[in-house]
Amino acid sequence: MTGGQDPMNVRTASDVADLEVKLLLTGLYEQYGLDFSQYSQQTLRRRLLAFAESHGLKTISLLQDKLLHYPEWLDRLLGVITMNSAPMFRAPSFLQCLRERVVPALKTDPYFRIWIAGCSTGEEAYLLAVLLEDEGVYDRCRIYATDVSEEDLGKAKRGAYSPMVMAEYGSIYAESGGRKRLAEYYTIGDDEAILSADLRRNIVFARHNLATDGSFNDFSFILCRNSLVQFQKPLRDRIFELIHGSLTFYGLLAVGNKESLRLSPFEKYYQEFDPEHRIYRKVGIRD
Repeated sequence: MTGGQDPMNVRTASDVADLEVKLLLTGLYEQYGLDFSQYSQQTLRRRLLAFAESHGLKTISLLQDKLLHYPEWLDRLLGVITMNSAPMFRAPSFLQCLRERVVPALKTDPYFRIWIAGCSTGEEAYLLAVLLEDEGVYDRCRIYATDVSEEDLGKAKRGAYSPMVMAEYGSIYAESGGRKRLAEYYTIGDDEAILSADLRRNIVFARHNLATDGSFNDFSFILCRNSLVQFQKPLRDRIFELIHGSLTFYGLLAVGNKESLRLSPFEKYYQEFDPEHRIYRKVGIRD
């Protein structure tokens, strides 16, 4: 056959997109040290294409050019790649479980640390702070709220949200047994609900990448909800190892309602603390 390309070797549009994703991930690792190779490839491709199209870019290759030459594009993308599939405390029953079961368990320690892994823009960290304030233990703890996106962390540190979002959280807070009105913890100004600075006194917002970074403290309670489903099994297992090493003995771990410790290398070291809300208690230490 002459004068043309073998049609059997012509890549489909789908094949080309998969190749572009691989090249982009290699570029991110070489340029920034960020390794997303163990993320769900299907999810990554879908999010990358949607992000590119939303910025007027027709291909992932054009997006790669932006990412490698303009670092500010990277932070915009990180919030899309690593976004949680659902806000953590949108279910009143989960917040009520924290109030009625988790907080009493934490109260047995004179001082405790909590880690919210994948805090996004921080609403849940503040709502957890309100709950702990309600229960009279907020000054006995420190909340570490981490995310890979500097842009999201900037919003979290500012603590200013849509009044509509805060009104929704206010309803959930009330349904879960809130002691006050959530509105007592923020003020409205310039069409924003601004959280009380006093509420932020025991929250530390910091950058942390679950895929590449290590443990940085010991925690009595870790929340890593709706993040693990994004990862392929090798990376999920690596994150379970990170969490296991960061959790105190008898500490509690909350994962998302579509996530589980079943079939993980760490399953035998945990007991179900609240099966309905996927909360586990650490009862063993890995050899």
